[in-house]
Amino acid sequence: MGRFCFNSPLIPLTTWSRLIGSWLVVIFFILSGETLLNDSLSAFSATWIFLLLFITILTASFGVVKEADHLAEQLGEPYGTLILTLSIVLIEVILIASVLLGPGDFPTIGRDSIFAVMMIIMNLVVGICLLAGSARNGEQEYNTQGTNSYLSMIVLLTGLALVLPNYTSSQGEYSHTQAIGISGITILIYGAFLWMQMRGHRRFFIQPPKGLMNVPEQYISASDALADNNVEKKDNHAESNKKTIIIRSCVLIGLILPIVLLAHYLAIVTDYGIEALGAPAAVGGVLIAIIVFTPESITAVKAAMNNEMQRAINLCQGAFVSTVGLTVPAVLIIGIITGKQVIMGISNAEIVLFAITMLLTMLSFNGQKTSPIQGWIHLAIFAVFGLILFYP
Repeated sequence: MGRFCFNSPLIPLTTWSRLIGSWLVVIFFILSGETLLNDSLSAFSATWIFLLLFITILTASFGVVKEADHLAEQLGEPYGTLILTLSIVLIEVILIASVLLGPGDFPTIGRDSIFAVMMIIMNLVVGICLLAGSARNGEQEYNTQGTNSYLSMIVLLTGLALVLPNYTSSQGEYSHTQAIGISGITILIYGAFLWMQMRGHRRFFIQPPKGLMNVPEQYISASDALADNNVEKKDNHAESNKKTIIIRSCVLIGLILPIVLLAHYLAIVTDYGIEALGAPAAVGGVLIAIIVFTPESITAVKAAMNNEMQRAINLCQGAFVSTVGLTVPAVLIIGIITGKQVIMGISNAEIVLFAITMLLTMLSFNGQKTSPIQGWIHLAIFAVFGLILFYP
């Protein structure tokens, strides 16, 4: 029995290690965290505490991605990718909220995190996907209808979240009334997009057949008919699949909870580090983006190398749509409830990077097969972002 529990195909030893290790760190900080993170915190203590928290949260994030990926296989596209993306974005919202509610004063953490996610996903990860996918498979097909839908959402939501605030106030923030309105609009349009993605327009987000750049409606109808013909065969495995989904969902929650519980401590030590080093405040946002999206980025690159470019796009562009669609309302609502200042407007230089990124992405996915040249250009834009981050 013990062997089955601790080294079964459903929950392998690595998953148990992540679960047990994460919860041991949680227990340690619940018992000792307040004592460790007091006013007399030294540079040495802050360093090892940060490393412990960073590694634990990153390890748990990898576990979350792995479990969500298994659920993706069980549920199929686009539901699987949605579960993976929403799990990751939930972690990001938790980390941002922990910083906003922490002792430090970081009114730009939401803005910085969203913009850092954009630069990392839309330039660094997409660039690597284009290069890695091309190196193994040559020019690749993707679904132009889904890509166009993602890009339209990104332009709208990011423009409302990060650009418009610069023109509503001198400090780049929304009034309470504006914040409520923008939050409501964002939630509604994102909800409508999810409905479209899961229902009538599911074919927009599925890898097209070889040689095509979209999925014909007849293709989905034929797939659904085939699925109906196989209902009896699937019924024999329905109970087993249901049990697998429930177990993996519980493991997923078990790996997300340590991130929730440790986020507060990470926020405290991050505040200390940024202040002690005199680093730009935006580094906190970049750190959150790295913690949250490193596992999903690796999954996206693997998908591109497996000649599943549409899945890579779903993970990259879909993740950023979810980031803006969920993070912006959360940050604005936290600001209203707590009375803390929330600055959303990005700088003029960042607006230029945003515009270049969107234009380049539209050219990279303009209905033609992918090109490795575009990958190098995306990486160049990310390098410029890194330069401006530390030398504004």
